[in-house]
Amino acid sequence: MLVLSRKNRESVVVGGKGGVDPMLKVTVLEIGNGKVKLGFEVDADVPVNRLEVWQRIQEESRAIPDARP
Repeated sequence: MLVLSRKNRESVVVGGKGGVDPMLKVTVLEIGNGKVKLGFEVDADVPVNRLEVWQRIQEESRAIPDARP
């Protein structure tokens, strides 16, 4: 796990090797009251979910029988 410290309005990018646009940009939007608000910039066709939502989607997709012959 990579651990980084960021201040308000600072960002982290994922991808972007060789001058290509980053795959994901995460920006700290607000810090306060024990919470951090993050903004995610990614192509519209890339899903971004909270972990618990992603886990539920994975469980539901495993529960659906394979419809292929």
